[in-house]
Amino acid sequence: MVMRMIDNNLRYCREELEMTQEELGIILGASKQTISNWETGYTPIPMNKLIRFANLYNYSLDFIVGFTRKNIRYDKNIKIDKKIIGDRLKTLRKKFNLTQQELSNKCNIYQSTYNHYETGYSLIKIMTAYSICKTYNVSMDYLVGRTNTPKISK
Repeated sequence: MVMRMIDNNLRYCREELEMTQEELGIILGASKQTISNWETGYTPIPMNKLIRFANLYNYSLDFIVGFTRKNIRYDKNIKIDKKIIGDRLKTLRKKFNLTQQELSNKCNIYQSTYNHYETGYSLIKIMTAYSICKTYNVSMDYLVGRTNTPKISK
């Protein structure tokens, strides 16, 4: 069973750009069906594709995943840096006084998988990032290093 993102705004963003699913698929290297699955939440968009879309069209990750109703346009593009994401995950985990095991249990993933995210060995999966951000009211743009403001700005 795939956990769906609530209020996924990917379709809204694409339509705002007056782009078809096929056109977006060409840009992101995905089929029209894959784009449709991402937009409906049937399958989660990979983090690297989400970041590429956000960078190309200046959308906030928080807006695309539905954390905010208003898009914040940033001057800074997101550079995928697993170390920055890992450092921020560790900071958040310690702030909430959780062990890796406790946080991984909340995200329904193996502790070893979470450890790979926190140490920068692997790029965090979108649904894990979504779960952490939603549970602890943390900005996804913050988590990936685009902003230094940890709170989601509504």
